[in-house]
Amino acid sequence: MTERANVLLITADHWPAHLLGIAGHPVIQTPTLDELARCGVRYTNAYTECPVCIPARRTLQTGVSPRTHGDRIYKEKLAMPEIPTMASTFRGAGYQAFAVGKLHVFPQRNRIGFDDVILDEEGRTMYGVTDDYEMYLGDQGLAGRQFLHGMANNDYAFRPWHLAEEHHATNWATREMARLIKRRDPTRPAFWFTSYRHPHPPLVPLPTYVDMYRPFEIDEPNVADWVMRTDAPYAVQGAAFKGSKLNPRQQLEVRRAFYALCTHIDHQIRVLIGTLREEGILNNTIICFSSDHGDMLGNHSMWAKRVLYQPSVNVPMIVVGPTGDPRVPEGTTYDRVVGWQDIMPTLLDLCGIDIPESVEGISMIGDKRRDWLYCEVGEDLHASRMVTDGRFKLIYYPVGNRSQLFDTRQDLYEMMDLSGDSKHEAKLLDLSRILMLQLYGGDENWVKDGRLAGVPGTKFHPAGNRTLSAQRGSHWPPPSQMNIPQIEWNPEKPAPAEG
Repeated sequence: MTERANVLLITADHWPAHLLGIAGHPVIQTPTLDELARCGVRYTNAYTECPVCIPARRTLQTGVSPRTHGDRIYKEKLAMPEIPTMASTFRGAGYQAFAVGKLHVFPQRNRIGFDDVILDEEGRTMYGVTDDYEMYLGDQGLAGRQFLHGMANNDYAFRPWHLAEEHHATNWATREMARLIKRRDPTRPAFWFTSYRHPHPPLVPLPTYVDMYRPFEIDEPNVADWVMRTDAPYAVQGAAFKGSKLNPRQQLEVRRAFYALCTHIDHQIRVLIGTLREEGILNNTIICFSSDHGDMLGNHSMWAKRVLYQPSVNVPMIVVGPTGDPRVPEGTTYDRVVGWQDIMPTLLDLCGIDIPESVEGISMIGDKRRDWLYCEVGEDLHASRMVTDGRFKLIYYPVGNRSQLFDTRQDLYEMMDLSGDSKHEAKLLDLSRILMLQLYGGDENWVKDGRLAGVPGTKFHPAGNRTLSAQRGSHWPPPSQMNIPQIEWNPEKPAPAEG
């Protein structure tokens, strides 16, 4: 056995920070993650710098902000920047490095420093790659049947999983990672990355997990008055439109399906912990759990991500150190502001590995702390920017020049916009100054005479969604490589002519 600590980094997709039993959620069942939090540190003010899959994952793997790695939109064919990755840094320090699940880089078979990647790309065959999960289904005599449940990857229609339990992507990823742990080189420490694709839609939970939630009264979404105003920011109008398609009963059933996917992952993490324990290396393995972003889940009438409210941008962050490591005190909750750029330096720091100079993140176990964190998403009419100091949070919408201010300590659900409250004018100005200094890439044009001015406002006009939010079809024979976008967003009608 090696004395150097192993690392197991586990991520989910679309998992909000508040969906943990230990965070006080009244319904969600997360016994495994709750216990991990009792064994280490839970960071309550953890944020994703950009609440979109690809930009967030670029930040995770490089330890840099979207400004540096070049994506705050969803640039599906953007190559990784030429800087050290987390995996390459671990390997350079003598670690073996393996990943299972959703990597979300381009080209898809780019290992970004890992010795090997067992890939689940959620059916992105348009780029010419059949991933390892699809090949597994083919080996089981189920070729092309992954999406025959009929649900889309970015939609909130739902139904139970259509194949046997062992073929669910969550079970598959767990088995593959457990086998990699068993097949490790015992003379070298290991860095393992398990990237679960759920609870990201398609919403196809196992029926047994849906049934687990039948006895529970599902909590209703929180909807603030500011959402319903006719002059709500353009991006808020667009995000809320998706929620208008679901009646109240359907919204609760969607949340039930989502919770079921979360608990399924939580239980499968137990298999990984059991594997580490039976291999005799659990006490010498660092475990970190987080998510690339959250999901609005009907809160403020919004669904999915791409907005900067807490359910979308505030993510779970749990770090468990090797047994007895005083740098990760058991059962501790910290409210220091941390981001996804901080995961790479934290794990390297815990292992005594030099952090590359390119890394912008700050180790979460060190004495150095940031005073604020800047987050951003989009460059079109839906663009928004954010600054948080850990308590107060400013969200800025350039279209219409709208600012919102929330006290996330006293107002967890962001029901009260304080931007027009004279008692908070100083805080609004302070955070606005910080935000203006962070603007780049054309955003500087939103500032006039030292103040945020934005661009003229407009009204959102929705249209039909013919692609059903990037619906997949039958994957046997495999779909051809096509020059079509991975995601086709719900279109918008042009504003009606006046007169």
